[in-house]
Amino acid sequence: MPLSSRSSSSSSSNNQNIYTVSRLNSEVRLLLENEMGIVWLVGEISNFSAPVSGHWYLTLKDARAQVKCAMFRGNNRRVTFKPANGNQILVKARLSLYEPRGDYQLIIESMQPEGDGRLQQEFEHLKMSLAAEGLFAQSLKKPLPSHPKRVGIITSKTGAALFDILDVLKRRDPSLPVVIYPTTVQGDNAAIDIAQAIGRANSRNECDVLIVGRGGGSLEDLWCFNHEIVARTIAASQIPIISAVGHEIDVTIADYVADMRAPTPSAAAELISNDTSHKHESLVTREQRLRNVIRIYLSEQKQRLSALMQDLSHKHPKHHLQRQSQRLDEFEYRLNSAIKQRLSQETLRLTNKLHRLTLQSPVTRLAQQSHRLNQLENRLEQAMQRQLATTKHKFALSVGKLDTVSPLATLKRGYSITQDESGNVITQADSIQLGTTITTQVEHGKIHSTVTEIKTN
Repeated sequence: MPLSSRSSSSSSSNNQNIYTVSRLNSEVRLLLENEMGIVWLVGEISNFSAPVSGHWYLTLKDARAQVKCAMFRGNNRRVTFKPANGNQILVKARLSLYEPRGDYQLIIESMQPEGDGRLQQEFEHLKMSLAAEGLFAQSLKKPLPSHPKRVGIITSKTGAALFDILDVLKRRDPSLPVVIYPTTVQGDNAAIDIAQAIGRANSRNECDVLIVGRGGGSLEDLWCFNHEIVARTIAASQIPIISAVGHEIDVTIADYVADMRAPTPSAAAELISNDTSHKHESLVTREQRLRNVIRIYLSEQKQRLSALMQDLSHKHPKHHLQRQSQRLDEFEYRLNSAIKQRLSQETLRLTNKLHRLTLQSPVTRLAQQSHRLNQLENRLEQAMQRQLATTKHKFALSVGKLDTVSPLATLKRGYSITQDESGNVITQADSIQLGTTITTQVEHGKIHSTVTEIKTN
């Protein structure tokens, strides 16, 4: 018995260690995903495909090995370039296993060209390091002056960014002084040059605010603004700094450290300049007011001169006669107007009287009475029609009710009425005798019968 028990236990244990293929692949997938975690990988794209599902499938290879990869639609939407076979890329991915086929693969979460990818890694590392030190804290940001007396520009003296800034300042506030601190903004020594320009501006202390930036470009072109020396120099500056690097979508370490970030160099110029167009408008308004005052003064003097000339002219006898003649014309006009008005009033009175007389005329009254009589006749006829319709309806209802209780209606349904020789309705079988003649009324006619047999229930 003990031997049999041990043999059964051993067999059960062996059965538990037997894997199905599905279970094996599932546990290997979990092992890969949990143990390896996220990996960064550099390689060349081959066998790239993008089916209608929106997912990407590719093989990442180097000179001696390759691995299958998948990048799902939600992640590949963030890729800023079009992958193609032969591209060298840097990917951030997690290891996994495609269970139906047992294929070991990478699930790519982000993808960048190899050069930009390495720079992006360095960018993220420096960003996290400086953020941990607190260099990005909002409490360290210095406020920008509301009315700067002088603006410093740190950029290339030949770059488009400088001319964009100067154009905006010239348009908005041409009286604002500008100091240019030229520096290189691209290349190996650009970061040191930018830091030195910021230090030079602080030591000279001749500006209220500094604009540090350049025009757009690739990540590599803008890389000097991601150097630690530039970030720490900006953070140490006593003069408020506006970072204006690249286009709106470009973000650098300098943007995080600076007291203010502008999406473009032109936007930075707008931030620190006051629009002086209102000054020009004020001057135009004052000029217009002065012109109006002069115009009014000249008009008053002209009117005064005209009045003096009129006074002089009025003393001439000819003008006196003209005035008397005009007055006579006015009297004639007033007389004619009064006559016309009186005639109009009398005509109106006569018309009113004729109207009243017409209203009192027997013909008019007869017509009114005739119209009223027609109305009464119509109302009487309508009332009679309504009464007749009501009576017909009531009669029809009564006929229906009478028909419902009529014996004839009962006969139509197949019933009959039986009477004895005296005409009494027979309701009980034992109320008649044998040999009695009875009459049965049906729907169409009568049946005369002689009783030969009586049965009672």
